[in-house]
Amino acid sequence: MPHRHLTELLRRLPELATAESSILQAYEILRDSFQAGGKVLLCGNGGSAADADHWAGELLKGFCKDRPLSMQERGTLRPEIAQKLQGALPAIPLTSFPAASTAFGNDVDPALAYAQLTSALGRPGDVFVGLSTSGNAKNVGAAAEVARAKGLPVIGLTGASGGKLKAWCTVCICAPSTETYRIQEYHLPIYHCLSLMLEENFFGQK
Repeated sequence: MPHRHLTELLRRLPELATAESSILQAYEILRDSFQAGGKVLLCGNGGSAADADHWAGELLKGFCKDRPLSMQERGTLRPEIAQKLQGALPAIPLTSFPAASTAFGNDVDPALAYAQLTSALGRPGDVFVGLSTSGNAKNVGAAAEVARAKGLPVIGLTGASGGKLKAWCTVCICAPSTETYRIQEYHLPIYHCLSLMLEENFFGQK
């Protein structure tokens, strides 16, 4: 069962017990979105930008499973291609649009670059994920505001207080620290746990 991964996370890092319910709620939001054909949009700054890209990578290919394509997914693909492709959960790191982001930042407002991308790419049924160790990143907060206005659930990964981002979140996973580097150290096992839970739900038990 997917929930065993959360149990294991809390066994290794018992201080994350304060975030147990929010991690479970985030899993359910993501699961339901992917089940319905939605995607996830992720963003952050600095180390959190790297985490957004990292997490997307765990969703877009096999994480702890090979995720072989079904016969239907293989379709008319040549075997040498079909046998190597892996099942995926659609994720877009908004950090990966340097031309659009820098053009918008130069022409309009750099603090709204993620908001612009969220407005452009977000569709009903999608999920927005904002990573901010303080919870006060203006560009992440603005993108979360746009996501909520478009009807997207918002998942935040922050530090202990949740910061200003918390007000825009459907669920806010607050790492139990106020130190940036420690918050980032908690964020990685949290989104790895969510990746494991989602992978098991959609691609079967390892």
